[in-house]
Amino acid sequence: MNATPFHDLDDYIALPRLGGLALSPDGRRLVTAVSTLNEDRTTYQSALWEVDPTGERPARRLTHGPTGESQPVFTADGDLLFVAKRGSEDDAKPAVWSLPAAGGEATLLAAHPGGVSSVRAATRAAVVTLTAATLPAAADPDEDHRLRKERTERKVSAILHSEYPVRYWDHDLGPDLPRIYVAEPTGDADAAADPAPEDEARAPRGSHELRDLTPGARAALVETESDVAPDGTFLVTTWNVPEARGAVRTQLRRVDLADGAQTVLVDAPDADLGAPRVSPDGSRVAYVREQHSTAEQAPRVWVEVVDATGGGRRALTREWDRWPALVRWLPDGTGLLVVADEDGRSRLFHVALDTGAVTRLTDEGALTDVVVAPDGAAAYALRSSYAYPAEVVRIDLTVLDAVDEGGAPVTVLRGPAERPALPGTLTEVETTTEDGVRVRAWLALPHGAGADSPAPLLLWIHGGPLNSWNAWSWRWNPWIMVARGYAVLLPDPALSTGYGQDFIQRGWGAWGGAPFTDLMAITDAVEQRPDIDASRTAAMGGSFGGYMANWVAGHTDRFRAVVTHASLWALDAFGPTTDAAWYWGREMSPEMALANSPHLHVENIRTPMLVIHGDKDYRVPIGEGLRLWYELLSKSGLPADEEGRSPHRFLYFPDENHWILTPQNAKVWYSVVEAFLAEHVLGAEPGDLPPTLGL
Repeated sequence: MNATPFHDLDDYIALPRLGGLALSPDGRRLVTAVSTLNEDRTTYQSALWEVDPTGERPARRLTHGPTGESQPVFTADGDLLFVAKRGSEDDAKPAVWSLPAAGGEATLLAAHPGGVSSVRAATRAAVVTLTAATLPAAADPDEDHRLRKERTERKVSAILHSEYPVRYWDHDLGPDLPRIYVAEPTGDADAAADPAPEDEARAPRGSHELRDLTPGARAALVETESDVAPDGTFLVTTWNVPEARGAVRTQLRRVDLADGAQTVLVDAPDADLGAPRVSPDGSRVAYVREQHSTAEQAPRVWVEVVDATGGGRRALTREWDRWPALVRWLPDGTGLLVVADEDGRSRLFHVALDTGAVTRLTDEGALTDVVVAPDGAAAYALRSSYAYPAEVVRIDLTVLDAVDEGGAPVTVLRGPAERPALPGTLTEVETTTEDGVRVRAWLALPHGAGADSPAPLLLWIHGGPLNSWNAWSWRWNPWIMVARGYAVLLPDPALSTGYGQDFIQRGWGAWGGAPFTDLMAITDAVEQRPDIDASRTAAMGGSFGGYMANWVAGHTDRFRAVVTHASLWALDAFGPTTDAAWYWGREMSPEMALANSPHLHVENIRTPMLVIHGDKDYRVPIGEGLRLWYELLSKSGLPADEEGRSPHRFLYFPDENHWILTPQNAKVWYSVVEAFLAEHVLGAEPGDLPPTLGL
């Protein structure tokens, strides 16, 4: 068979990647962002492409900016807004640009010294809001500009915190914090053409001035979500509320755009709220409620609806045994479209507003970025699976009243990228555990695998842990290893989403229990297949999957090698040092940490391990990787050879975070994993490592 892009890492990292989806208010224009390698192949930059909603015309590229464009949003008049860095300065900040519906060049709509992180627009009014990071002492963008300039000139990087958290996933929080602004026209065409400030005391400007809606927000808007009412009179946003002992919870607030007046719509001390969406008539707000967990009880998640003026709150899907993650209104306001994990997919469902009845609309793939046509005849989404990366699809909603479960027609539109050829086939496998529970998985098999040529097996364990192997992953892509002859097993053990509340509860507070035995049970079942070589196996995982890889290494010698990426090692240390310690503290009691911490079993590890960690990882701090590495060398049951060389390895990325994102570092990641597994699983000589490692 001819080589695929997965046989050569240079070809793989060059594959285009889709993200985000926007639909014009008239339903005639559909836009997505496509990321591709830049000229020197060291970073990705995105451009906006238009996709024909009818599927008749090929996709066409709209933007060609020097640093890329993202977050497409249409205004009520059909202009296309996007966020981009443009200008000659190396420290240029993301700003909002506008591409006119009638054609022409993009012009600067609004800028802020701290950079714009998101932009929103009303669908029936000329109203645009944006979120931008602002220094707390700054009363307006000009003052923010002066304060930043002084910090830069005096080389001050210090941040004095009075709130928690202080960092999140991959970035430090502060000294600037998010605020929401209304962008109001100034009538200054020259400002739109030239983003540079007129003098050093003024902030950059566009055709719109920024009016601060949330001047006293401080940390209340860190990592929150908002939606603008269709008529542009108000927005709704989640709002962080600090609690005792460093905890944080969220409210749902309404902010009137005329004067910034705020109304608390929902205040649930025992829950977090997310994904708010205002109804088409502006009278109601739908949102997702996640009930707080305890050490004994897993969280529960459902959709609620509240009146847009407060009161009248109603739980809509509380009895549905799935976790909704995305909510969209139908144009007539009679129901919602929601996306939820189910059985190794992430499907689209219809929820009737009057009864709460749920109907499954799609079967295949994992859907994200759902948008609904203004006439309600169709929905559009990005869909992926482990058989193909994200592509734009149309879901027919005209059959909504008569649709059978999973029966709405889905059409793949003519997008910016074709599906890449795969080096193997994808199938599903399942088994039943000793306690009678079904455990399923995806299995990616190389071409040619069979009884005469069984493939070595890689068990890949997903992170989360509240997660599922259901969507294409560029970071954990099984086809790279399939192209090298391995079969890759992607199981959903206890704690995985999409199999009901009881399935999550089985592993809650007992990470080393059912999640581990489920993984071993599905591995046992797959090893019985004639196309699998049970004598050559390895296990790998990242984040919580890395935790499980560490637990596996300390509790079985069945694998020839274990790869652990960004992994939890000592739970008593991880809990207080992660970026959102209050969240993990609800489940991770001292007793739970003691019973489930992999570091307490290091002496039992007799399997070669490859440890991978990024220094800028704030979800699983680098201390976890450093301690794991040292304790493997000093305490594990696998001694060094006569020359003092350990079979374990540590791949360290000083400037990467929880994910290894830059293209050339990703190549190194896959290359080192491949060489390590080839040596220990296939019995090959130590493989050639990338020359960029300098070894």
